[in-house]
Amino acid sequence: MPRTAVKKSRKQESAAVLVLIALFKLLKALALIAVGIGALKYLHKDLAASVLHWVNVLRVDPDNRFIQPILAKVFSVTPRQLRELSAGTFFYAALLLIEGVGLLLRKHWAEYFTIITTGALLPLEIYELAKHVTMVKTIVLVINAAIVWYLVVRVRSRRRSR
Repeated sequence: MPRTAVKKSRKQESAAVLVLIALFKLLKALALIAVGIGALKYLHKDLAASVLHWVNVLRVDPDNRFIQPILAKVFSVTPRQLRELSAGTFFYAALLLIEGVGLLLRKHWAEYFTIITTGALLPLEIYELAKHVTMVKTIVLVINAAIVWYLVVRVRSRRRSR
C-alpha cells in the first residue's frame, strides 16, 4: 500500500474514534439531562408515593434485600437535595455537551478540554469504585481512562509531527 494511502487510512480511523468518543460524551450528557429533569419533576411532588406506585406496578418486593436500601435512600431525599442533584447533573451535562460537540467538530481545544475534564474525574471514579465495585462503574472507568489515554497519545503525536 502506498505511503499516502496508509496515512489517509490512519486519519480516517482517527476521525472515527473521535466521533465515537464524541457520541459517548453526548449520550452521557443526554442521560444526565434526563436525570436533572426527573429531579426537577419530583421537586414539588410526593417522591415516596411515586416510588411506591412504581414498586407496585413493577411488582417488586419492597422487602427485598436489594430493593430495601434503595427505597430507604429515596424516601429520605429532601427537596434541597433534589435541587442540588439537578443543578449538578445539568452542570456536568453542559461539560459533556461542550466536549462532545467540540470533538465532533474536530476542534483541537476540545481534545485538550476532554483530557483535562475526564482525567480530573478519574480519581473520583476510582474512589467510588473502591467504595463499591459494580460492573457499570468499572466499565465507565475503563472507557474514560481509554479516552484520556487515546487523546493524550493523539495530541502528543500531532505535536511531534509539527
